[in-house]
Amino acid sequence: MDRLNHHKGDWIVVCDGRKALVLENIGDRKFPNLHTREVNEHEVPSTHEQGTDAPGRVQSWVGTATRSVEQTDWHRESECVFLEQLAGHLDAAIASGRPTRLIVIAPPRALGTLWQASSPAVRGAIETKIAHDYVKLPVCEIEKRLFG
Repeated sequence: MDRLNHHKGDWIVVCDGRKALVLENIGDRKFPNLHTREVNEHEVPSTHEQGTDAPGRVQSWVGTATRSVEQTDWHRESECVFLEQLAGHLDAAIASGRPTRLIVIAPPRALGTLWQASSPAVRGAIETKIAHDYVKLPVCEIEKRLFG
């Protein structure tokens, strides 16, 4: 990875569909130091707790044939809601003036969902997007991978 452009006060958001770490660089450009501001976790209930109906069926316009409809992925839906809430939280933080810049690290699918749910203000504050899954790593390891 190339040298990451970062400043003191930048927030580094490390997330997936179930957990979000909001870290702040309290160091400077030469000596970054990530400090944990928030940890948000979202429990995704098991499939049988979220929905038990069989996939629906649709009648064809012509004839008597029917076909099944794809079953809802409740885990994916739950993760999308979590990422949408995170985007709203980041929007409120940007609106308050703290922080002014974001670095977002998430697996590709979560990164895309978060981007789509983000306001123009949040999108404008995102300095860098990194498509990696670092959410299970300790903060010292995230810092090492980002800044060397």
